[in-house]
Amino acid sequence: MAGHSQFKNIMHRKGRQDAVRSKIFSKLAREITVAAKMGIPDPAMNPRLRLAIQNAKAESMPKDNIQRAINKAAGGDTENYEEVRYEGYGPGGIAVIVEALTDNRNRTASNVRAAFTKAGGALGETGSVGFMFDRVGEIVYKPEAGDADAVMEAAIEAGADDVVSDEEGHTITCSFESIGEVSAALEAKLGEAESVKPIWKPQNATPVDGERAESIMKLIDRLEDDDDVQSVYANFEMDDETLAKLSAA
Repeated sequence: MAGHSQFKNIMHRKGRQDAVRSKIFSKLAREITVAAKMGIPDPAMNPRLRLAIQNAKAESMPKDNIQRAINKAAGGDTENYEEVRYEGYGPGGIAVIVEALTDNRNRTASNVRAAFTKAGGALGETGSVGFMFDRVGEIVYKPEAGDADAVMEAAIEAGADDVVSDEEGHTITCSFESIGEVSAALEAKLGEAESVKPIWKPQNATPVDGERAESIMKLIDRLEDDDDVQSVYANFEMDDETLAKLSAA
């Protein structure tokens, strides 16, 4: 868990510092539209839409933007987005999974392949690195949700599998199949989470430092800068010194 949590925390900080908010909103809106189109455009009856809206609110996305994204799906004039997963190896053989929502597979595949190549990595076939990750649910709470012991107790009662608490907040993981049940139980105890979503959790993390860590972060930044890419996961961890340097950058 350490590798993923460490990766999440640095990307969380970098996202707040560097990302253009309109790009974040655009990706959130795309997920809301796809979720609404795939099911009923009512969050009470559509778990995926409910989670998408919750995550949009966590990023302070305006209500008008959220409703507009839902209406776009209901209007039937939206693009036909496909969910696509790419897998490959980054610098130093680090395994990377990229999730995208795209209306043009050729464009997205070309952009993702170019990002890997530029970083000195290589895009692989589906399944080439997926076996190194587990599909799980991730539920994130801000520090004010409670102290580590209180959150741990609530997570155990809710049926979660793991909890990592630090100054950034609390990251709770559960099985992919039980994400709805566990998040609902936690909400009853701790209030609404900052985010609830399925993720790819590395089974093991490869230590990296110095230039290699910087190269990996550049690859992830380049991938996340693509409008079609929704999420990026990688199985690495950095030592404290490297983490501090990149966090301060």
